[in-house]
Amino acid sequence: MNHHRFLNSPLLIVLFLVLALPIRSAAQDQPVAFTGAEIIPVTGDPVSDGVLIIRNGKITDIGPASSVNIPRNAETIDVTGQVIMPGLVDSHSHIGEGDGGDRSSALHPDVRIMDTINPTSDSFKRALSGGVTTVNIMPGSGHLMSGQTVYVKTKSANTIEDMLVYSDEENNIYGGLKMANGTNSIRSGGGAFPGTRARSAALVRNLYIQALEYRAKVEAADGNEDEMPPRDLDMETLLEVLDGKRIVHNHTHRHDDILTSIRLADEFGYRMVLHHVSEGGEVANEIAESGYPASIIVLDSPGGKHEAVNIDYEVGRELEEAGADFAYHTDDPITDSRLFLRSGGFGIRAGMSRQKALEALTIANARMMDLDHRVGSLEKGKDADFIILNGDPFSVYTQVQQTWIDGQKEWDRSNPDDKKYGVGGEDVFSGSNNHVHDLSGGN
Repeated sequence: MNHHRFLNSPLLIVLFLVLALPIRSAAQDQPVAFTGAEIIPVTGDPVSDGVLIIRNGKITDIGPASSVNIPRNAETIDVTGQVIMPGLVDSHSHIGEGDGGDRSSALHPDVRIMDTINPTSDSFKRALSGGVTTVNIMPGSGHLMSGQTVYVKTKSANTIEDMLVYSDEENNIYGGLKMANGTNSIRSGGGAFPGTRARSAALVRNLYIQALEYRAKVEAADGNEDEMPPRDLDMETLLEVLDGKRIVHNHTHRHDDILTSIRLADEFGYRMVLHHVSEGGEVANEIAESGYPASIIVLDSPGGKHEAVNIDYEVGRELEEAGADFAYHTDDPITDSRLFLRSGGFGIRAGMSRQKALEALTIANARMMDLDHRVGSLEKGKDADFIILNGDPFSVYTQVQQTWIDGQKEWDRSNPDDKKYGVGGEDVFSGSNNHVHDLSGGN
């Protein structure tokens, strides 16, 4: 018998694949149980000596050890003395090395940042080391409309498509629209850019009016291809906004700019998240009454643009007292993603409640991206996105030990190759440097 020929026969290859399938499938189906930790679900009370069970990328059970039955075939991981909480959700970041519109226009709603993101960028590893599992990646704020944002998970991937999180599966919407007002988008004026705040609002208003006119033409065509207007990517994007499918993420700092953003959103009826709101405390009641949530940032050192000079730690507390929905973001590299947990600590120090601080790093951000049905809290049926900490989330001594996304461990501090992203200095922090060099050592 020709053994070499038999070993390379199609029949043997098929037989091998058939036999291997049940083994591989069983491995994927095996539940994993984390035991002994304090679990902070965010949407429920903390659980001491808790159990978290995951399977096929989802949370299948969660609760105290006394009430959760661990499946017989589960892999059990003892995390006694540690803390488990949801993966952090960042509603405003610039990781991934992407870009947006250029100087040819102040309005670029057709531009997609996902077309420029490097999915293998080290910046994602840096975010993982800080516990960030879901992120809204934005174009910059140098335009009135700088382009479409993208919602992604920070997991390892070779393509951006493998990282996408859909906010609207039916219509394939996986991001929002970045808008801005104030100093950034005014630039020096002249040419394509507005030059004044009043002109900024007028340009935005005119473009939305054009979108309404475009929709009227589409509706009048009633499906007749010969009557349809020429395809217009700008208008298509704005119609997604006007139809509520795509959320506007609006950069704004000064209290008058905040109110202008609200005024425009009210006028055209689009959904919006206010971003930064450095002077949000001055109009906290107006923000609360408007119903638009605010994604805010805190800074631990002075500097930056003049219109943000009044930013302080109290904005979160003031928004909470007014009853507004709000969350924190990093605006990475403004705040290093590795330090995102610290934002909640700053808020607590300024009088914000602990519960709101937890929500502001997780579920509140998820709501602002239409993703709260999947991420932002630890609940049955949600994605198995969570982090393991070695202490209280708001202690300066606490470090992220592991970061899990869709039931897979994506970052582990005990792994030297991972640890360097958590402890590295300038080479890791710099958004322009995409490689990690000599980063050995550290705690």
